[in-house]
Amino acid sequence: MATTVLSGTSGALYYKPAGTTDTFAETDVNVGTDTITVKTYLNFKAGDPVQFSVVNTATHSAGSGTLPSGLSTATTFYVSSYDAATGALQVSATDGGSAVTLSDDGTAVSPNAFQVAYDSYTVIGQVRDWTFEITRAELDVTSIGQTPGQYVPFRTYISGFGDGTGSATIYMTDNDASLGNRIVDDVLQRNQTGAGFKLYTNEVFSGGTVSDALSSSIEFDAVLTSASMNVNPDDAQSVAVNFRPSSTPVFDFSASS
Repeated sequence: MATTVLSGTSGALYYKPAGTTDTFAETDVNVGTDTITVKTYLNFKAGDPVQFSVVNTATHSAGSGTLPSGLSTATTFYVSSYDAATGALQVSATDGGSAVTLSDDGTAVSPNAFQVAYDSYTVIGQVRDWTFEITRAELDVTSIGQTPGQYVPFRTYISGFGDGTGSATIYMTDNDASLGNRIVDDVLQRNQTGAGFKLYTNEVFSGGTVSDALSSSIEFDAVLTSASMNVNPDDAQSVAVNFRPSSTPVFDFSASS
């Protein structure tokens, strides 16, 4: 079987913004104002695509319960408004549409809770390049009492935890709402819950959309650690953003044909 060496043009960077995931309870649903109260000073923006679910906060897995009437799972809603000072959130069924009518509080008995989260990874189109390095800790388990010989004994090591660091160079634009510009602001977000990357080494399309079955990628929740801007008269404005996984990455290099 013939193999093809991949070029950089086969890659892509997809992103979920920081501060766009939170849980809320029945008491946080106001049917009089069609408003949900989440944490204050999150990073929801008008037009953000979000989905709702019921989660078990003890096991961090799918929970049991019923979403407030007007909301449903596996359905994309859009942030209509979010007040960072109060945490008041309204969503609509269409981007720019009127707020969804919430006719009841739903049911979620602790440790179950409702969750709102950014819908899916979105491509950042202004990425020049990205890097991702994985490392493995080495633990020194050298023991004393080794039998001396002609040559000096060597130390003994075993493997420890894994770690990773990444960076991306992104061109700046005059569109403040673009994810490429938003990721810079995300570095300073106090609450970065929800931030995540999907780094494609081989982005393959099928039927006009990305096929994960055919593509190769690295996916992980992340923390953003720094942003370094470059502005000079000879180059396009760019920013180098550094990040690292906050959980174990998923390496999907087993693309099917």
